[in-house]
Amino acid sequence: MTALIIEDKYWDDAVVGQECISPPYEVTEARVMAYADLTGDHTPVHTDEAYARTTPFGTRVAHGLFGLSVADGLKTKSDMRFMPGMSLGWEWRFVGPIKLGDTVRVKFHVGSKRESKSKPGWGILVLPSELINQRDEVVQKGEHRLMVPRKPA
Repeated sequence: MTALIIEDKYWDDAVVGQECISPPYEVTEARVMAYADLTGDHTPVHTDEAYARTTPFGTRVAHGLFGLSVADGLKTKSDMRFMPGMSLGWEWRFVGPIKLGDTVRVKFHVGSKRESKSKPGWGILVLPSELINQRDEVVQKGEHRLMVPRKPA
């Protein structure tokens, strides 16, 4: 199998309105349990199916921050991947549950861009994003602000 080569883009390559959707990611029990172990968050709604059946979700759900982490990671596997830079922050909402067995993708676009005022040679991008499941339901959404290098002169 040949690996897909993605060329990192500079700030200058970003086009306002340009949209991208990531490859799919399956939310498995093993991945949710690994996240629970990594973070120390073993809340039963994430880790204990018998308990989770008694909740309004009716089954185990992934951690909210698991979804945000996956959304961020999926952007790096997308055709619109930018040069390594600095995350300036997230505004993020948890809209619906991510259930074990769901397959999610992140859909994002360049919402705005501007040159950095404080760091010459860098630019700032705002990427409105949605994490969507296999039924095209938005389960999380928000925006990511990034500082990305400009093309060398």
